[in-house]
Amino acid sequence: MIQWILDGGVVMYPLILCSVIALAIIFERAWGLRKKKVISKTFVIKVEDLIRKEMISEAITFCKMNKSSIANILLSGIKSYGRDRHIVKEVIEDAGKKEVSVLERYLNMLGVVAAISPLLGLLGTVTGMIKTFSEINLQGVGDPQSMAGGISEALFTTATGLAIGIPALAMYKYFQGKADALVLEMERSSFKMISLLEKKEEARTHHNIIID
Repeated sequence: MIQWILDGGVVMYPLILCSVIALAIIFERAWGLRKKKVISKTFVIKVEDLIRKEMISEAITFCKMNKSSIANILLSGIKSYGRDRHIVKEVIEDAGKKEVSVLERYLNMLGVVAAISPLLGLLGTVTGMIKTFSEINLQGVGDPQSMAGGISEALFTTATGLAIGIPALAMYKYFQGKADALVLEMERSSFKMISLLEKKEEARTHHNIIID
């Protein structure tokens, strides 16, 4: 491994930095985007239970105490209850958009790494070939050993750049899709809360009409 780095030349150092950044972000987002962490079933069930008991203020307080994405979206839905349906939908979708930025934290950096790693590999290819042709210019083509350093630098950096860039791009797309899917599921949970509130309101109205 060390010899690989040495043979790759100076360009290998920023490539190593890119690999470290990519791995750190991948592990952090793999942990941060776990479904049970983002959308806790226990939390959602508790909020639903409070709404069924018509403890709306307690449900709002409970959501405020929880700092998760699902809590923020449910809170926006519950607080907007009573307004026109399309307005409630817009409020929930706006809250969802805000949470997308939270769930996609560091992904832009991962995208940058995925983009520049192959370019750094290409840069290493160019510098390696320049070194090779410089040796040819000085010593001619009679000594293959003199050209080996430049050629190996070109090959090592190209391979390393692609080895970093391809997985980084794949994980970038994967995490983006996962974040979007989680937000959609959280929005559905919030709409479910609104439907539950509406049913409670209808039942209460119907009950009052019967009494009257």
